[in-house]
Amino acid sequence: MNVLIILGHPRTDSLCGALADAFGEGATEAGAAVRRLDLATLDFDPDVHTPSPNQQAFEADLLTARELIRWAEHLVFVYPTWWGTMPALLKGFLDRVLTPNFAFRTCEGGTGYQGLLGGRSAQLITTMDTPPLIHRLIYRQPGRNAMARATLGFCGIRPVRSLVCGSVKDASQEQRQHWLEQARRHGKSLDRGRITPGEQLRHKAGAWLKAMRLQFYPMTWLAYTAGALAALPAGGVFGNPLFWLGYLCLFLLEVATVLINEGVDFPSDRDNRFYSTFTGGSRVLVEGLLSRRELRIGIAVALVAFLAASALLLSLMPASALVTVSVLGVVMTLLAIGYTAPPLKLSYHGLGELDVSVTHSIGVILCGYVFLGGAWNDVLPWLLSLPLLLAIMPSITLSGIPDLEADAAAGKRTLAVRLGQRGALMLALSFTLLAGGAGLISQMMNLAGGAFEGIAYAVIPHAALLSWLLAKRIESGKPAGRIDGLMAASLTYVLWFGLFPLFRLAG
Repeated sequence: MNVLIILGHPRTDSLCGALADAFGEGATEAGAAVRRLDLATLDFDPDVHTPSPNQQAFEADLLTARELIRWAEHLVFVYPTWWGTMPALLKGFLDRVLTPNFAFRTCEGGTGYQGLLGGRSAQLITTMDTPPLIHRLIYRQPGRNAMARATLGFCGIRPVRSLVCGSVKDASQEQRQHWLEQARRHGKSLDRGRITPGEQLRHKAGAWLKAMRLQFYPMTWLAYTAGALAALPAGGVFGNPLFWLGYLCLFLLEVATVLINEGVDFPSDRDNRFYSTFTGGSRVLVEGLLSRRELRIGIAVALVAFLAASALLLSLMPASALVTVSVLGVVMTLLAIGYTAPPLKLSYHGLGELDVSVTHSIGVILCGYVFLGGAWNDVLPWLLSLPLLLAIMPSITLSGIPDLEADAAAGKRTLAVRLGQRGALMLALSFTLLAGGAGLISQMMNLAGGAFEGIAYAVIPHAALLSWLLAKRIESGKPAGRIDGLMAASLTYVLWFGLFPLFRLAG
């Protein structure tokens, strides 16, 4: 393992210098190759005088420092905390060294920036006069946050662990010796690897949560719950085990679906330049956060759990509902998994948008309604579903615009690919108006048992805003790319068609 220790104290004979020595001794004992940079001894200008730091000539010591950072697998920063953050010497060093196209680069997707120093971890060792607990609870660790998140994390370096030594001003010799021993132990711990088992577990847990794309699940719950409330079960909804077991089935099916999408859509996601929170998949395969084998295991676990939950649900159902629930479950499973999975691959044949709209409107509403004792051919769940189906179409159609270029190259024939950006925008505008009209008619005619009472007061202004944004995008003639504002407006538009029925039927 290659370890680079960077001493950021202006005095090398300080406690920080001794802590750097102690960590280096421990790391050497662990078998690591250790190099060190004492910033106080380097010859460089800490100020950036040019519009871009890359335009300023790099001194020889800075070029050496950059090579050492490339060489290192584990970076150790040792410095005092002054005025809540790092000394000017260390800040100037970072300003000059962590430059564009070395530490990070701009890109169209994500946050607009991509760290280039991934595959490295870091350790912060800092001294302070403020008691560490006060620094953590009252000042909220500004220096650590700046280093760990806004600097090293921004450049792709993670995990970043820290050792805080304080309060230094009143520390006894015994206390200082204890801190030195702590630093040595932290260095020695590298014999067990750069990343601890706990950090590996958190890393994998975070990757799985990202892969599941939980930000899209609340709408399913709203629609399912509205359907359950519409059934008016004698024992109520939220205290009924069938309600929660039914939702567990839908949740597990959605997990399996998004994981399957991740695997099938990999070629498109890999080449997608305009990915965001809303589009382009979770990118756990693209970024190497999960392997294909792990993804396959996740899919298998989700499907097995879904089948087990479904079997339990059927075992609790009255005999009269078994056929209806079974057929509904099979249809929902085929439509959900068939969104990207062969042989259906609906999203690759221009049917993905309709598939999502149907499953997330009439599909989940009918599940909630039937699971709680309603009949599938009652008119009520269908009246609840139509406005929601129309409202989902704009967002799911728009989501294909940022992905258009990559989807076309991967042979994925979404509506955006088939119709082009302008055609997709026009289609989204049409469905926006249709959904608003459906909401208004449902309110005026008191349809669905009054579930849409008052919805026009929210939907019509929102439809006007979304229509204006869509028209503005159409007129602009901009090439396909990120449309985060449009996506946010269209996704929140959908919420009204779930929230109003939920609260009206619950009341």
